[in-house]
Amino acid sequence: MPNLKNTPHFQALIMLFIAMISMQSSGSLAKILFNQFPILTVSVMRLLLGSIILALIFKIWRVDFKAINWKSVASYGIALAGMNALFYMSIARLPLGIAVSFEFIGPLSVALFHARQKFDFIWVGLAILGLILLFPFDQAAQNLDPIGIAFALGAGACWAMYIISGQKPTGISGNHTVCLGMFIGMLCLMPIAIFTGMPLAVFEPSNLIYFITLAILASALPFSLEMIALRSLTPLVFGTLTSLEPAIAALSGFVFLGEQLLWTQWLALSVIIVASIGCTMTTNRAKKYLSDE
Repeated sequence: MPNLKNTPHFQALIMLFIAMISMQSSGSLAKILFNQFPILTVSVMRLLLGSIILALIFKIWRVDFKAINWKSVASYGIALAGMNALFYMSIARLPLGIAVSFEFIGPLSVALFHARQKFDFIWVGLAILGLILLFPFDQAAQNLDPIGIAFALGAGACWAMYIISGQKPTGISGNHTVCLGMFIGMLCLMPIAIFTGMPLAVFEPSNLIYFITLAILASALPFSLEMIALRSLTPLVFGTLTSLEPAIAALSGFVFLGEQLLWTQWLALSVIIVASIGCTMTTNRAKKYLSDE
């Protein structure tokens, strides 16, 4: 009888779960850092240190810079900058799980736009129902910040742009595109962060260690693990499992920040996850059907 724990598929699943936990835990760490540093400063430091770490991991110096499609890389980096900054501004005003749920509408919309199956209207309806359930209509004390919601939806729109621009040919590998995109995104946000008051204290060793940890949790570790996991997982399995991120974010907010959600909001997260899983499955089925024709 084969040992399931030693199979590449099982190991890839574990790596993917660790990557998702790492990514969503980084949101909790970012919220803690907001108490001491401006939001844009945290965003810039995450992108700066993340790009440096990834540059070392993926050996950016081996890239043929003359072959790079800088227009595609720049659009990717701008989308990444907007996604990162707006998401951080949203979680400063909203519970982590709620912000991720609103943000998740971005990639879900992209998937539904390209899907053409008869079940698509069901997933659209579930996504809309999930968004409605996120609002605590019967709990005035739990009202959601409308500006935070706007930031989260803006982050979702940038996430959609990130997916679309990431599919354009850049002349280099996906790993190097992410690395250069993060650096360009940092360059976009840095002037704004400096203008709004970026303290030099961020470069003090006692503070820098927190930003390095944030960069590892939010970029280096999840990107590296996802790259390995994708070698053994189908797009269907990968997309289905990553649909669990709103729930993981909510759990991270509960464990590390003490954020509590209403039962209707937990139900909303579940509905959005079901919509995302369903969309992933029907989209994958449509692609398989077209490839078989």
